[in-house]
Amino acid sequence: MPPRPDLPPHPLPADKDLVLKVIPMPADVNANGDIFGGWVMAQVDLAGSVLPSRLGPRMVTVAVNEFIFKQPVRVGDILSFYSSVQRVGRTSVTVDVEVYAERFHDQGRFVKVTEALLTYVAIDSEGKPQALPENAQIAAWRQAIARNTAPKA
Repeated sequence: MPPRPDLPPHPLPADKDLVLKVIPMPADVNANGDIFGGWVMAQVDLAGSVLPSRLGPRMVTVAVNEFIFKQPVRVGDILSFYSSVQRVGRTSVTVDVEVYAERFHDQGRFVKVTEALLTYVAIDSEGKPQALPENAQIAAWRQAIARNTAPKA
C-alpha cells in the first residue's frame, strides 16, 4: 500500500501500556525499501507477550487473531508498541497491540502503522495448556474488561 501522507497525526493511547520501543534498521527492509512486514510481526509478537508474561507461567503465542498493516514502516522510524488485555480465559490471554511510528524526519508526530490481536496460552513443563493463576493481575484485567464492555447508561 502506498504511503498516505494525508492522514492526520494520531494521539497515543492513554488506555494501553507502552511495552516496547524499537527503531528498524536498513537490514530490516523489503525489496520496496520499506520495513519487511514479517519483521514488524515479530516485534508485535514480542510486544504482545509482555503483559501475559508477567503472570508467571510460561506463555506462548497460540494465535494471531487479526493483523492489520495501516501504513508502511520506514528505516529510522521510532516505533512505540502499546498493548492491553482484551480477554482472559481459563488458560489464555488475548492482547490488543497498536503500533505508532514517530517518523525520523517528523519528530513528535505519531502515525498508527499497525494493529493486531494475539492470543497467548499458559503451558506447563510438558507444553500442555495449564490454568492461569488466580492473582491480583488477572482480577484487575477482568475488572477492566468488564468496565470496558459494560453497556453505557
